[in-house]
Amino acid sequence: MTRGGDALEVLATGPLATVQDLGRPGLAPMGVGASGAADRSALRLANRLVGNPEGAAAVEATLGGLAVRALRPVTVAVTGAPAPLSTGAPYGVIQLAEGERLELGAPPVGLRSYLAVRGGLTVAEVLGSRSRDVLAALGPAPLAVGDVLPAGPAPDALPHVDLAPVRTPAGGEVVLRVVLGPRDDWFVPEAARRLLAEPWTVGQASDRVGMRLDGPALGRAVDGELPSEGMVPGAVQVPPGGRPVLFLADHPVTGGYPVIAVVLRADLDLAAQVRPGQTLRFRTAPR
Repeated sequence: MTRGGDALEVLATGPLATVQDLGRPGLAPMGVGASGAADRSALRLANRLVGNPEGAAAVEATLGGLAVRALRPVTVAVTGAPAPLSTGAPYGVIQLAEGERLELGAPPVGLRSYLAVRGGLTVAEVLGSRSRDVLAALGPAPLAVGDVLPAGPAPDALPHVDLAPVRTPAGGEVVLRVVLGPRDDWFVPEAARRLLAEPWTVGQASDRVGMRLDGPALGRAVDGELPSEGMVPGAVQVPPGGRPVLFLADHPVTGGYPVIAVVLRADLDLAAQVRPGQTLRFRTAPR
């Protein structure tokens, strides 16, 4: 078994690189969001490729630009947005020798890539998770040049595959399934029709908290605002301007604007890979 210890030195971070695991669920009554990897299936796959438990902490890199150097021999894998790599290939198992660099270029499609290290990253936990919540500024700080990332001992189980043939993120229009409500009755009937019929462009001011959507304004039938109520990942909240916001991993735990629809949890990983400037459509989920 490979012993744990310092594993990677950060040489470059790209636009944003954070440590993420599967988050800290169950703490909403304390005002703490779940956070965690925006694309949970990509995190799980990266960990499976290197033989880790699926929830082990890894690096989430936005639009590539991440570069690291191995401080000892390590086994890694990169999934999610298929960033071109300086060594190896996305969705494959990569062996890095001591001193070897791994650089992630800008992916041709998708937004977020995941770098898993065999043994899992063992940065300090906060409230039971190693995830960075960018809204609450909770958990380990975003990565910076010169940071050293430790990893735990290699698991007893060996990786079972050396390459995972998976579908890459969509580069064109993306369709997300929704359930209308719980506050669709706060909108004029035309609003729900527009939500489902019109294409929506992902705005530049989108991040791990939420995806701002540009399109027709969704008119209200009820004036005033709600008392704050609980929010969930996938909630499509509509501020007074009428343009919806799709909440993602680091969404606020409460909100006072009405939610016209909620994206199915099964489609949130797909949503997490949609870039600013791409278009998406909503479709009602079959019952």
